[in-house]
Amino acid sequence: MSWTEVRVPATSANLGPGFDALGMALSIYLECRFRPAERLSIRPSGRDAGMISPGENNLIWQTAMAVAEHTGRPMPAIELEVNNEIPIGKGLGSSAAALVAGVVIADEVLGLEWDRHKILDEAARIEGHPDNVAAAVLGSIVASAIDGEGITRAVRMQLPARYGVAIVVPDFILPTVEARAVLPNSYSRADAVFNIQRSALLIAAMLTATTDAFHAALEDRIHQPYRARLVPGLSAMLELRSEGLLGAALSGAGPSVLVFYERGHEKVVEQFQQAFAAEGHGSDILWAHIPDHGYDLMRGL
Repeated sequence: MSWTEVRVPATSANLGPGFDALGMALSIYLECRFRPAERLSIRPSGRDAGMISPGENNLIWQTAMAVAEHTGRPMPAIELEVNNEIPIGKGLGSSAAALVAGVVIADEVLGLEWDRHKILDEAARIEGHPDNVAAAVLGSIVASAIDGEGITRAVRMQLPARYGVAIVVPDFILPTVEARAVLPNSYSRADAVFNIQRSALLIAAMLTATTDAFHAALEDRIHQPYRARLVPGLSAMLELRSEGLLGAALSGAGPSVLVFYERGHEKVVEQFQQAFAAEGHGSDILWAHIPDHGYDLMRGL
C-alpha cells in the first residue's frame, strides 16, 4: 500500500515579549511517512532519534489516538517512519511538530477531511496554547489566540526580506516543564503593560521594517528574566549590541536563542556562540529561513 508523508516545520515561540501569542516557523523539519498496517510499527531516525519512542507512548501516535477518541472513531494501526531534524528539548517546537503530525495523520487515516484551520483548532485544543502549533500549521510568523468559543484565531506576517534569523542551539536540554515552573503566578500591572507595548511594537517593526525599533521591541518581563538562571549566558546575550544585530530572544522555553540580524551581517551570530562558550557550553548555529507555509502533505508515495 502506498505511503503518505507529512512534513512539519520547527517553530520558535514567544519572540521575546509575545509570550504564548507569537510564533515563527523555521525550515527545520519533522518528516513522517505512514500507511495502514496490521499492527503498530514506529521507526525513528535522524537527529535525537534515541529520544523518540518507538512504542505506543510515542507523542505522534498518542496525539492521533487522542483525535480518534475525540471524534468517537477507532484509530487503526499504522506503520510509521519518523525522520527528525528538530533538536529535542531545545525550545524549537519539537513536541508541537509531533502533535501537528499526529493530528494530520489521524485526519488522513480516519478520513475526517479537515481543512487546515480545523487541523489548527484540534492541535491548539490538545496543546493548550496556539503559538507553536499555529506557526507549524500556517507557516511564516503568526500572532494567535484562542477565542471564547475555543476557536483559534491566527494572523500570518512576513519578516522583511532584508532581515534574517539564526538559532544558536547549546549542548544542554531544558525541559519545558522546568522552564514553566520558574514563572510567577501573577505579574504587576507595570510588567503587563511593558510587554503589551513591546509586543505591539515588535509586530509594527516587522510589518514596516523599522530597524531601530527592534532591540526595544524584543524586550520582555514575562518569562526571560525568570528563565535566565536556567540558561547560562542568556542575560549577557540579550544585552549584545553591534552593527547588523537586530536583537535576540529565548526560543520558546529555551535554551536555544533566536537571533535576528540584517542580511550581510551573519557574523554577529557568532557572538552568541561565544557567550555560551564563556559559560562552558558548546553550541551549534542553525541557519534557517522562515517558510511561508506550514506542514506539507504528500499522498501516494
